Order: sequence, then structure tokens, then C-alpha cells
Amino acid sequence: MFAIYKREMRSYFISPIGYIYLAIFLAVSGLIFSLTTLMMGISSDITNYFTYMLISFFIVLPLLTMKLFADEKKQRTETLLISAPVSTTSMVCAKFFAAFSVFMIGFAASLINFIPFFAYASGNPDWQTILGSLLGLVLIAAAFIAIGVMVSSLTENQLVAALGTMVIIFVFVMISVFNSSIDSYFLRSILSWISVMDRYAMLIVGRFDVSAIVYFISLCFSFLFITVRVYEKRRWS
Repeated sequence: MFAIYKREMRSYFISPIGYIYLAIFLAVSGLIFSLTTLMMGISSDITNYFTYMLISFFIVLPLLTMKLFADEKKQRTETLLISAPVSTTSMVCAKFFAAFSVFMIGFAASLINFIPFFAYASGNPDWQTILGSLLGLVLIAAAFIAIGVMVSSLTENQLVAALGTMVIIFVFVMISVFNSSIDSYFLRSILSWISVMDRYAMLIVGRFDVSAIVYFISLCFSFLFITVRVYEKRRWS
């Protein structure tokens, strides 16, 4: 597993994709922070920054995951990967953790945005809201990366993998918007339960909602499990 993880991490940085992703992620996070906080005047409320960062995942995270399995198919190395002396679960997890590690590098670097916020914010920062929002972003990113891993396993075209991931993420993010126009209370309850925005709302207001945390972890494991099943079928077919 660790060998595949190292191989994936190396592939991100011997090709332009890792640097392009980090540049875009840092540029987007800096722009959002400037528009929602610095230009609006430093204040102790930065919830808009976290909300827009979540929405930006719709665009930036598919760039990170589109190559994971699609590139293996294109380069005709998928057979070697499947026949490697590691379990399918380890192979999928290694790819997932490589993408998640690159995300965390960019995410950690983006925290530099908070230097002027903590230096000039009026009043005491709401640490519970900030930490809850940061935790929420990390959990949501893990779930979205798992979605990208699954979609990438279904195609050899990186563009198709990116667009497919965007569509699924868009659905999960926008469910709460569509939910308001549905008359059925039962259906609204179901959609609210699977809505990323509704779940994230619990964390962004400073509530460490255990059900929201469990939901994001379950979403991540569900899509990784699907990917494992896809490759289990290919390995034995």
C-alpha cells in the first residue's frame, strides 16, 4: 500500500497537475478570503469564507482526482496495478490517501489567510465556529475526493472523470436548494438528511454535531467501497 501511495505522491509532483492544483487552490482560497473578509472589513464572523470554500470544492477537487485511475487505463498500466501483490482495498486507499495528502498540503498552506484575520479582527475570534468549520471542510473534502476516486475508476478519460465528479458533487451541494421547492415533508426530510450543505451548517455555526461527522465519514467510506467493488470485479473477471 505504501509503495502505491509513494508512487501516486511522486506522480503529482513530477507532472504539472500537482502544482496546477495547489496554485489554483491557493489562488481561490486567497481570493475568497479577500472578498469575504478583508475587503468587507475584518470582523470576527468569517462563516461566508467557509461556505464559499465548500462551493469551490466543486471545481478544484475534481482536478485532483481525475487522473487517479483514468490515467492508469490510458497508460495501459491498470493490469499491472490490479495484479500487484496488494489487496484491492489497499490499492484504492493508497490512491485516496495520496489525493487527500495533496489536498491537506494546500489546505494547510491556505491557513496563512488567517494571519491578518487574527492580527486585526475586532473582538475575540469565535474559535468554536472556526474549528468546527475547518473540521467540516476537511471531512467534506475527504468525501468529495472519495467520489472523485470512484468516478475516475469508471473511465479512462480524465476530462470525463472530472466532469462526472463535478456533477455528483454539484448534486450533493445543491440538494438543499432544490429541497425548498418540494412539497412533500417526507421527501424533504430524506433530502435534508443527505444534503451536504445542511450537514455542514451544523458545524459552521460551532456545533460539533456527531451525526454530521458520521455522515461525512460514511459518505467517504461508501464511495471507496464502491471503487473497491469495481476493481474486485475486474480483478477476478
